[in-house]
Amino acid sequence: MNIVEYPDQDMLAIDLANKIAGELETQLLNKETVSLAVPGGSTPGVIFDDLCAADLDWERVHVMPTDERWVPNTHHRSNERLIRERLLVNRAAKALYLPLHTPADRPEDVLAELESVIAPELPISVLLLGMGADMHTASLFPGAEGLQTALDPAAPILSVLRSQTQPETRVSLSARVLDAAISKHLVIFGSKKREALEQAMSLPPEEAPVQAVLTETTVHWAN
Repeated sequence: MNIVEYPDQDMLAIDLANKIAGELETQLLNKETVSLAVPGGSTPGVIFDDLCAADLDWERVHVMPTDERWVPNTHHRSNERLIRERLLVNRAAKALYLPLHTPADRPEDVLAELESVIAPELPISVLLLGMGADMHTASLFPGAEGLQTALDPAAPILSVLRSQTQPETRVSLSARVLDAAISKHLVIFGSKKREALEQAMSLPPEEAPVQAVLTETTVHWAN
């Protein structure tokens, strides 16, 4: 794990957006299309604001969320909504979006359908992750129902997780899919998350799920 420190969050956002754009551009030299997996939440928004203006052949970039709350894409807690509002604008509006939600009462009823869309995109070309102070990443929450399956080396592409700390059922790319990405970046802000990440290194993935995706991952940190 390589940790890159920045003087502030704005510098991190500009630098990482440039890095991601460069990696996508490099992979487009050898592939017809590339995949970019990104989180929702508050952390990536500042990065999206810079990345969306990158001079890329966005029509060949397929964007997917790392995880999704099982709510309509118009809901204020939908990751798709944030990604569409902050990333899929400007030049990046031409990118293809691959959702992890479709109308159904339970994600289990449509999981195979969602996986069939994601499968051709693997391995993920470039992955951007965040991490919570509880050491979760994507929707891999400590203690969540479904976590053991999501962490299994033979896990399916997508896992359904239900956590007592979260109001919604979640769908997440499994740990093996996240960890297999060609290029991986983890963004954390603040001293508490830096301390949590350092603690995660000495804990099993069941207690610190982020630990399962740190192999050859570049961590970007600013206070």
